[in-house]
Amino acid sequence: MPSTPRRADTPPPRTGGTEAETLRGFLDYLRTSIAAKVEDAPEPQARTAVVPSGTNLLGLLNHLTFVERSIFLGDAVTDWQGTFQAAPTDSATDVVTRYREAVRHANEVLDGCADLSAPLPRPRPGRPAPSVRWALTHMIEETGRHAGHADILRELMDGTTGR
Repeated sequence: MPSTPRRADTPPPRTGGTEAETLRGFLDYLRTSIAAKVEDAPEPQARTAVVPSGTNLLGLLNHLTFVERSIFLGDAVTDWQGTFQAAPTDSATDVVTRYREAVRHANEVLDGCADLSAPLPRPRPGRPAPSVRWALTHMIEETGRHAGHADILRELMDGTTGR
């Protein structure tokens, strides 16, 4: 039986003692995990659906880029379903780079948020911003859910497992 590529599992983070440090630590852990699943994925498999829903690795990370930008930066998204597909010309490197850039900007916003119960400071006329606590919790859920999808897709694609 041929051996399959296996990454070493990275344990959950040891975060600081505050609620904000814990939430941000777990979110960053999940962000790093999903980016690692995509960054060295082989082409064209990274954009090829391996499940009936059409989900693929590049699409998952492309979607999370839009979610990060929407939640933390206030970007409007008119076609959420469309965010699950990367452009045909995008490589895995392109998608990962855009995701990491969105995360960097989101973290810059979060660095200025001292009160978790305060609304996010984002421009979104006519739509109230969620609390920082809600946004962090939602992003942990959203990123964790799609990181799990990415684990399965990557294993089906080339046998790679682990975080």
